[in-house]
Amino acid sequence: MKKLSAIFLGIFTLFAFAGCEKKANKNFILATGGTSGTYYPFGGAIATIWNTNVEGMNVTAQATGASAENLRLISKGEAEFAIVQNDVMDYAYNGSDMFETPLANLATIGTLYPEVVHIAVSKNSGISSIRDLKGKRVSVGDAGSGVEFNAKQILEGYGLSFNDIQKSNLSFKESAEAIQNGTLDACFVTNGVPNSALQELAFTTGLSLVNVDGAESDAICSKYGFYTKTVIPAGTYSGCDTDTQALAVKATLAVSSKLDEQVVYDMTKALFEHLDVLGTAHAKGKEVSAEAAVTGVSVPFHAGAVRYFKEIGLSVE
Repeated sequence: MKKLSAIFLGIFTLFAFAGCEKKANKNFILATGGTSGTYYPFGGAIATIWNTNVEGMNVTAQATGASAENLRLISKGEAEFAIVQNDVMDYAYNGSDMFETPLANLATIGTLYPEVVHIAVSKNSGISSIRDLKGKRVSVGDAGSGVEFNAKQILEGYGLSFNDIQKSNLSFKESAEAIQNGTLDACFVTNGVPNSALQELAFTTGLSLVNVDGAESDAICSKYGFYTKTVIPAGTYSGCDTDTQALAVKATLAVSSKLDEQVVYDMTKALFEHLDVLGTAHAKGKEVSAEAAVTGVSVPFHAGAVRYFKEIGLSVE
């Protein structure tokens, strides 16, 4: 009988230990973007930091169709984290623009790096301001994309609409090629700086960048909380020898609001305390800071992120 009791005790202990092990291991998905874009390798670098510095953590960076798909994955519980554009996240949270109804379970950890709205024009287009786009041939990015909504909002800020331009929906590469061959006057490109298609255009044919500044810029930022002001430095593109005032949306680390506060706190802390590692792993990591992470946020922070940012003295609404 004693021997039998010892066997049962051993089995019980084994199962209890296994249960603790299962509880300790945290398996999460970080939704990113296409394998040829920035989000996928950047997400891989973040996942490595988490897996290395948070006990029992196992995060897998998953290739996806980027922002809109990522937010739907979080909402459906098929991913816990995602890298997204903050403007697309705003649309998803509020059920506007490309989202017919609000998506549930979305929260913010913080913004990461700017994705700048470039307004590039042909050197001989005669365009020097946003209002000069009236009547011109303008590409506003792929139909239904975040870029198209950026273009709509910025034009609106200057009293224009898509009805005032000869609108086309071209990819970044197609837009640059169309400006080069003279079939397009201008294009909107929302991307990290520098954008490779615009770099090539600047070297081959030349381009100019249009400023978004003044009272109009202030009003756009006031109306749409996901925009931040930024500068495209002189010399970023060949022939553009002065700074360009611009607006940016921000690549953002989204999280399921259902996740435990302690887990999100641990992961937020691990990420922002190892930005040197992130900067070494990916060039965009050098643009990330805790101070900037609390700007451009229009979707509520997760309680775990709030706890960390307040702990280091940052104001979080």
